[in-house]
Amino acid sequence: MARPPAKRRIMVGTILIALAVIAFGRFTLMRADLREAAIEVRHRNIGETVQVNGRDVHVIVQGEGPDLVLIHGAGGNARDFTAAFADGLTGRYRVFAVDRPGLGWSERIDPAPNTAFTTAAETPIEQARHLSAAVQQLGANDPIVLGHSYGAAVAMAWALEEPAAGIVIVAGATMPWPGPLQRYYRVFGSLLGSAFGAPLVSAYVPDSRVATAVESVFAPAPVPPDYINTTAIMLGLRTDTFRTSARQVKALRPNLVEMSPRYGNLSLPVEIIHGTADTTVRPEIHAVPLSEIIPEANLTLFEGVGHAPHHVAPLHVEAAIDRIATRAGLR
Repeated sequence: MARPPAKRRIMVGTILIALAVIAFGRFTLMRADLREAAIEVRHRNIGETVQVNGRDVHVIVQGEGPDLVLIHGAGGNARDFTAAFADGLTGRYRVFAVDRPGLGWSERIDPAPNTAFTTAAETPIEQARHLSAAVQQLGANDPIVLGHSYGAAVAMAWALEEPAAGIVIVAGATMPWPGPLQRYYRVFGSLLGSAFGAPLVSAYVPDSRVATAVESVFAPAPVPPDYINTTAIMLGLRTDTFRTSARQVKALRPNLVEMSPRYGNLSLPVEIIHGTADTTVRPEIHAVPLSEIIPEANLTLFEGVGHAPHHVAPLHVEAAIDRIATRAGLR
């Protein structure tokens, strides 16, 4: 008996839709690969690469003096510091600006392929141990550790697990926050968002959208001239890098729930820097409670400053680093 025409049309339509989806997926992956290759040509590895447990860690080393490690935030890389901020420090510190695992030019800690269908992420403690081992290979000894945004969680983990002279927290995500994570990270850190969303972002998100996101970080201050280029922020749009960052942020709150009860046991000097206009990481949720937990913490709030104090008020952040150096007996 011949197949009814209606069923035949449904079958043909289904096959055509499936073929179109497959073709779009292949085109998207090709477009993402081409864009990533162009980004990497523009923003090549400019530092030193050391291996920790067989995994590459990229570090930019500059200057002379007491050792200072700089740890960037979500989606960023070491050039967020070396593009401008580190220039004011290299005359009196030996600066180690690191790419966190899976970002910039550092490999993920897990040697397994960064497959789409997983939500595994490196914890701040794992990252701190990994980065500490890397800078020790380059001669760092009991460094001052500065962390910005997500990197501040890694700096706090460093204080808990690794030798450090003192800690500087800049607009840091360091405390468990109430309520859900931003939808952006819930989506792209999920299994489906990681699998299908990351290639779409890499392939199609326009440069103008990146610029808008950067503006929100600096608001109410303007973005420094040529910031996106000098900080190589577009490296964060690579599919694997984007996946890694989203997964790390999605897993951050449970990590902080485990870490934060230990903060009160810290005896090293801690400087906490935060802008009162920061809507990305709110000071009343993170900086203020953190300062009340740590016995040796000193809190400085900058009125009207957003999520990038090290760019908007660099001299004040430098002063906090100098206070740590004095309190730790390095000067």
